[in-house]
Amino acid sequence: MKDLEINRRLFLRASGVVLALPMLESMSFASAKPPARMVNICATLGLYADSWFPQTEGIAYEPSEYLKHIDAFRDSYTVFSGLGHQNQTGRQAHNSEITWLTSAEHPGLDGFVNTISLDQAAADHIGYVTRFPSLVLATNNPQSQSYTKGGVMVPAETSPSAMFTKLFLQGDPTTVTRETQRLTDGGSILDHLQSETASLLPQVSHSDRQKLDAYYEALRSAERELISVRAWHNQPKPAVNQESPVDIEDRADLVGRFRSMLNLIPLILETDSSRVVSLMIQDHGVVLNGFDAVVDQHNLSHHGQDESKIEHLRQVENAIVKTFGELLTSLSHRHDDGSSLLDSTTVLFGSNLGNANSHSALDLPILVAGGPFAHGQHIAYKGETNTPLSNLFVTLLRTIGLEIDAFGHSNEMLHWT
Repeated sequence: MKDLEINRRLFLRASGVVLALPMLESMSFASAKPPARMVNICATLGLYADSWFPQTEGIAYEPSEYLKHIDAFRDSYTVFSGLGHQNQTGRQAHNSEITWLTSAEHPGLDGFVNTISLDQAAADHIGYVTRFPSLVLATNNPQSQSYTKGGVMVPAETSPSAMFTKLFLQGDPTTVTRETQRLTDGGSILDHLQSETASLLPQVSHSDRQKLDAYYEALRSAERELISVRAWHNQPKPAVNQESPVDIEDRADLVGRFRSMLNLIPLILETDSSRVVSLMIQDHGVVLNGFDAVVDQHNLSHHGQDESKIEHLRQVENAIVKTFGELLTSLSHRHDDGSSLLDSTTVLFGSNLGNANSHSALDLPILVAGGPFAHGQHIAYKGETNTPLSNLFVTLLRTIGLEIDAFGHSNEMLHWT
């Protein structure tokens, strides 16, 4: 049978919901373009600047101690310096963790409400063309850097096996039926709440009407999401030739936990389960296995220029960058319609701290790999104040198809060639 001249993905559109059809044998892949994807990875305890940043700029830069581990991919990534978020002093010294993907000022202080994060802005734009508009992962606890437009944190998944089950294991018929009914019940409750809210509108003041209108819009948004989730719930999950990972219970195995989560990302992308993934490498609060240090990583990051602590900190961070390199290798070896996954995936890697020793959120270590960019450089922005990291976020969101000119505290988008 001759292949149909249709795109790689067809879309069903009804009631504002967009769903992607599964792969069909009759689909032609000759002129298909892989979808744009985004991955964000943050090492929340920083990356020691002297070992991360190259000493020279431009294309001919000499790789730093850390970058030597991934220098084989230098034509596939760009290193930035001189980027940062302003006014990151918060209630607690590490509150900049929660604003790395948002740029909101003074995190944690009285009255603070976070703004939408980079990944959730991308997910809102892409919608339910995949089973999960975004997936949020972490190595130690459910805290994340992902925030909705209402300033609500999206909890992170910390169990690789639970995430694998969610992605790829189809439940037994009884479980599927029960979950479907639960979603249906949720829709019924929303229907009732909307009816009750509408009956109140003629009886309230103008101010209260505005509040109820906002509440009503939130209900409609929740209803639309329920419809989308319910539609995907009845679709079979993709089959993968890989066994479910075994969770690493030992919190001292930072690298093992990080690697387990990283290994899921290529599977997520190549099965088109989601096009937006964020991963937070957290403080594990224990002395880590496999290193010479006798204190935890947080303590090492506050080295006070102690050479012994710096040496042990560099051991940990060398291992983190090496493990990140494994993701670049995997994405470059996995192919998607003739190109590598790395070609269609923009990967942001870095930290919310430029100097963890002093909790500074300026001069952040930032690397962008993959995607439709001209790579192979160290680009250094200079001036009395940092160039807003949000400028880069505008550029990254535009690569995902979101036509915006501003995000967070940006003042322009970044261009580089």
